[in-house]
Amino acid sequence: MPFFNPLILYSSNPAIREMNKTINKQNRRVVITGLGVVSSIGIGWPEFWKNLIAGKSGISKIESFDTSAYDRHYGGEIKNFEPQKFIDRRKLKFLGRASQLAIAASRLALDDAKLNPKDLPKDRTGACIGTTMGEPQILEIMNRTRFTEGLDNIDPGLVPTYPSSVIPNNIAEEFKLGNKVYLFANACASGNYSIGYSYDLIRTQKADIMLAGGADQFSRLNFTGFTRLMSIAPEKCQPFDKNRQGLIAGEGSGILIIESLDSALARKADIYAEILGYGLSCDAHHMTMPSQDGIYMGIKQACDQARIDLDKVDYISAHGTGTPQNDQAECKAIRHLFKEKVPPVSSIKSMLGHTMGAASAIEAVSCCLAIKDGLIPPTINFETPDPECDIDCVPNKAREAELNLVLNNASAFGGNNCCVVVRKVG
Repeated sequence: MPFFNPLILYSSNPAIREMNKTINKQNRRVVITGLGVVSSIGIGWPEFWKNLIAGKSGISKIESFDTSAYDRHYGGEIKNFEPQKFIDRRKLKFLGRASQLAIAASRLALDDAKLNPKDLPKDRTGACIGTTMGEPQILEIMNRTRFTEGLDNIDPGLVPTYPSSVIPNNIAEEFKLGNKVYLFANACASGNYSIGYSYDLIRTQKADIMLAGGADQFSRLNFTGFTRLMSIAPEKCQPFDKNRQGLIAGEGSGILIIESLDSALARKADIYAEILGYGLSCDAHHMTMPSQDGIYMGIKQACDQARIDLDKVDYISAHGTGTPQNDQAECKAIRHLFKEKVPPVSSIKSMLGHTMGAASAIEAVSCCLAIKDGLIPPTINFETPDPECDIDCVPNKAREAELNLVLNNASAFGGNNCCVVVRKVG
């Protein structure tokens, strides 16, 4: 299926129209051949997927810091992550937790794609990573040292490990990639933005293989911010439920190996799905309040770009945070676009919590596995239907379904929305 460039339709300049047609002919098909995930319900996609389909919750009492001063005490922490299994011990002190999660997920994705980092074409391979918080624990350590021991006692070696840009840089350094290294900080839609940009690089022949996804770690800073916004649920996340009380903060990383179809076929790689396109919108409606219109435009643009028939969409992986406003806006946007033929819509945040910049990347992994196995992951903790969320949210139990065409939704503070379209190959 050729790439749909909206400029072809909307430009009144004949020269631009002809130029875009030429570019369109040069576009390559883009596929996903490797999946890596580190989450509170599993490290590596087999464990993650088994627990996701079983409806297992990764939400537990927070252990990484003292929550006695808060009125919320639960999160989606990863309790059993051992970074030394993925990274040389000597390097760990130079890496924040988000970088560790991202490198681990990247190694799992490369192994899954049967790609040896030593054999990657360095000038044609890169990393495109999204994050919301970056490495906030570094800032927390420096801040704590400043007030307990004094400014002069802050370890200067911590400073270069703090900027968010170190996450893709650390991946590139670990696997000796080339200079195609990018960071997206579009808050909770960052993972999808990274997948979309990687898709662009490959389809336009600017790269051959990309490690794309997102990473965020659990932090006091993030938890405090959402608590102050009164967005944290007491114990569980209940997307689309009438009595939902908010999100649950989580952590994790999802990385996908994205390459051209020609490259995948040449090396006889297993293909999870083909990326058909993506849609972006920045509605700038409100700093934190989601906009139905903005979400609608992101999804519609994705479907238009991919040139798909809405009746053929088999499943939508929702942003589905569990906050009253987000779920309602997303459901209304979906209903507005699909009218009376809304496909099943579920939210895996009900099990993982909200992993911020990693969320839509992990959800993209879930979409690929859903296509592979013909199973829709459930929305757990669903008890009471909400008339304002009039969708089939696949409540509490996974469902068998023939999945050929799937949408992956993501929304973020500031009105940043991104939807990615994937389909089954073969």
